[in-house]
Amino acid sequence: MIASLWLSLALVGAGAQAPPSEVVAQISVHGNLLTPEEEVVRLAGVTVGMPFEASTIEQVTSRLRATRRFESVEVLKRFASIADPTQIILVILVDDGHVDVDWTTGAVKAPRFGQRRGPRLKYMPLLDAEDGYGFSYGVQVAVPNPIGARSRLSFPLTWGGEKYAGVQLEKDFDRGPFTHVEGGTSISRRENPFFHEDDDRRRAWIRGQREIASVLRAGGTASVNHASFFDGSDSFSTIGGDVEFDTRVDPVLPRNAVYARAAWDHLSFKDAGGANRATLDGRGYIGLVRQTVLAVRALREGSSRPLPSYLKPLLGGMANLRGFKAGSAVGDTLVSASAELFVPLTSPLNVGRLGVSGFIDAATIYNKGQRLRDQDFERGVGGSVWFSAAFIRVNLAVAHGIGAGTRVHFGTTVSF
Repeated sequence: MIASLWLSLALVGAGAQAPPSEVVAQISVHGNLLTPEEEVVRLAGVTVGMPFEASTIEQVTSRLRATRRFESVEVLKRFASIADPTQIILVILVDDGHVDVDWTTGAVKAPRFGQRRGPRLKYMPLLDAEDGYGFSYGVQVAVPNPIGARSRLSFPLTWGGEKYAGVQLEKDFDRGPFTHVEGGTSISRRENPFFHEDDDRRRAWIRGQREIASVLRAGGTASVNHASFFDGSDSFSTIGGDVEFDTRVDPVLPRNAVYARAAWDHLSFKDAGGANRATLDGRGYIGLVRQTVLAVRALREGSSRPLPSYLKPLLGGMANLRGFKAGSAVGDTLVSASAELFVPLTSPLNVGRLGVSGFIDAATIYNKGQRLRDQDFERGVGGSVWFSAAFIRVNLAVAHGIGAGTRVHFGTTVSF
């Protein structure tokens, strides 16, 4: 089953016919309180009628950031017509930074630099519901540009399903070996859904990532960790790398696209030697009639030796096997596959996207020393209702686990 799905992914990437050429039918600018819309478009270097290529979003974003006139820049692709998918709306979101407004006249004044004392803080709500771990809520406080342009110092804090506090510093670069570097430290606690015990972690890490092309990224991460689980504790370090290939233009509902990720890391335990972990994740998205999309996925997580109980992969739930409780089983190797038909119910021009889907999942988990061909795959079938907007993702699924009953799964993420 896994081999056939990986073959399907390869065929999607290699055998799909090239779609008709896309053109920019409309340019929409938002967030520009100081800079006139015509000036933003000029700086972006785009015009109505120009070809829309795979690199257009990256090029426009780079041009606007290079002007150093905006605190943040985001460029999005939207479809101007359901009947003609070659007509593209280019949405440009810019932030001019702090401005003063004369509330008597409504006039917008230029920012008065130098009058502010201390760092300017930004506050972002954090809301997340993860199947098996419950609902988490909190806030992230951030200091923009503490070490130069395109840098951020943030302090995330959550409570509920996951209790988390951390400090993270990150910065983007235009040149050099890495295009993004980040590092930080954190402390967290959440209950393991299989063992029903608190998993306490302390972690410090550093990561570098390079965008090799618009669809290809590679990175490396090193960390030191301390875990407390049941009545014991353990310290270990990790070092590893990952490669990601992603042709998805619209992450909400990809179409005729491929996503693949391969990751490897080495774990060194204080008292128990080392282990190698590897993850392979492949997804393919095939556009059918109108907006309907068929998505297939294959996933494998494994290690070279038995892992401590707090690091073992978990079977079940939204992550890999709907119809079964999240954390219904643990093991050293997890293998899963799924196929899902997405049917949007709203226009792609809407800010929010609403739709339904039908799916089938199959997965198994087993310990080191056992063989995949000797395992029985559990299966779940069902449907879901989903909603997605610029900063929110909500998914409600009802699934029947064959031989295990029917379950309701819910997941959501809110980020700004």
